[in-house]
Amino acid sequence: MSAAAEPRESVLLSLGVNIAIPAFILMKLSGEEHLGPVAGLVVALAFPLAYGTWDFHRRREWNFVSVLGFVSVLLTGGIGLLQLDPKWIAVKEAAVPAAIGLAVLVSLYSPYPIIRTFLYNDKIIRVAEVDAALAERNNRAAFDRTLVHASWMLAASFFLSSLLNFVLAKIIVRSPPGTSAFNEELGRMTALSYPVIVIPSMAIMIAALWYLFQSIRRLTGLGFEQILRS
Repeated sequence: MSAAAEPRESVLLSLGVNIAIPAFILMKLSGEEHLGPVAGLVVALAFPLAYGTWDFHRRREWNFVSVLGFVSVLLTGGIGLLQLDPKWIAVKEAAVPAAIGLAVLVSLYSPYPIIRTFLYNDKIIRVAEVDAALAERNNRAAFDRTLVHASWMLAASFFLSSLLNFVLAKIIVRSPPGTSAFNEELGRMTALSYPVIVIPSMAIMIAALWYLFQSIRRLTGLGFEQILRS
């Protein structure tokens, strides 16, 4: 199947299943008069777990970030169901994006840099054409340095997410797990994660992508329409 024909993830569906629905269940349906704290937590976390599994089977993609997201949901459920100290929510929220950021940097010393998964891949860029133009102009070494710089920018977006996650969790999640108040706070944190965390991190990631495109144009002489997939 060609890259253009591969099914793409729906952003609105992803936001709804991973953020909006779990946040609503945690904040509105976790009281004793509805699902209760434990069942509410389990049902809320079931949505992102089910969505991740379905999306994997649909698109046949399973990467490091997907695995960490899956583990993150399981850890949240474990902290809640085992009724651990709420400080572990903040630790978990910071640890997951920090691990991705570190992996981006460490992968620079491997044959498979993660930057290629996020930004320099056949779904976004015509990699074969770009590689051919780089070879023709003898600019491969310069482009490799570009990938290193873009990797640091990408890692910075995850480190920022880690810091914001930790601060947001420490401010909001204070009640003991296993209570309706804990679920409501978890839901509020989930709902705020998009404007407070995702948008600033995405801004840095977009800047990294723009830097990568501009560098490719300069090093290859190709236009945007020759670089980007339609």
